[in-house]
This record gives sequence, C-alpha cells and structure tokens, in this order.
Amino acid sequence: MDASPSRPATAYPVPARPAPVTIIAEPLDTEAWLAAMGAGDDTGALAVFIGRCRGEKGRLHALELEHYPGMAEAEIGRIMDRARTRWPLSELMVVHRTGLVAVGEPIVLVAAGSNHRDAAFDAVRFVMDFLKTDAPFWKREHLVDGTVGDWVDAKETDDAARARWA
Repeated sequence: MDASPSRPATAYPVPARPAPVTIIAEPLDTEAWLAAMGAGDDTGALAVFIGRCRGEKGRLHALELEHYPGMAEAEIGRIMDRARTRWPLSELMVVHRTGLVAVGEPIVLVAAGSNHRDAAFDAVRFVMDFLKTDAPFWKREHLVDGTVGDWVDAKETDDAARARWA
C-alpha cells in the first residue's frame, strides 16, 4: 500500500463505529475514518475538513502536538454538543493527532453530516473555530535544520474566527 498523507502505511486501527471524539498518536488515515463514520439514509450532505501540517515555506520538518488527556476530549465534546444544538446534524466526528506529525500529514479530521449542505459546512467551520481556541492542544515546531523550535503561540486570527459565532 502507498504511504500517502491520506492513507498512511501504519495508521491507527479505525473501529467499526468510531467514537465522536478520538485523539490518536498514530498516523491518521482520513479515508478509513470517513468510511467508518457511515452516513445514514437521511444524510444529504457530508462536509469534511482535513487540517494538515504545513511546511511553512520549507522551514518546518514537523509539528509536535501535545494535549491535556481527558480534558481535550471533554472540551471537544462540549464544542460538538454546541454544534448539534445549532444545526440539525445526523453525524459529527472529530479525530485529532498528537505526537510528531510530518509536513503533509493530517493533523485533524472534522466531519459533519446533515440533510442539507449549509448545516454541514457551518458545523465543520464552527467546530474547527472553537477547537483551535478552546481545546487544550499545544504545538511545537521541528525545523528542517534539525533544531526544535518554540511552542507556537495562539493567533489573533483564530480568536477572530471564533468570535464570528457569538
């Protein structure tokens, strides 16, 4: 099998019916997670966001991601509950990586299913905007020259994106 960013060679074994929130240290096989999600007959739209590790113009080799176990899952669950109260969703799933994630590899998968596309698109954007600001994850850069950089600061653009939902 080809080890591409969407289908890594040694990925986390995807359960037959995945939990709504999953945090994994192994490579994220986005295709397998989406196939396991299983949209129902009344799901007319499935919106998907896959966030990948950027190379930052050739400067970055990888990102090291850490989370606060238990608290991260709980906060993502609360974010998802808020999305479910705003939109009629038939499906909602978040899978997030931790550990060392190489440039081009997926970091996060957010998928939402609904009867109509607007609800699915809005729910995915909402979940990502709150995940970036509220879920306890930390990122540290690993540079192509072999050095380990600083922990990445929060961005004002992420706060602004979150604020649009107020």
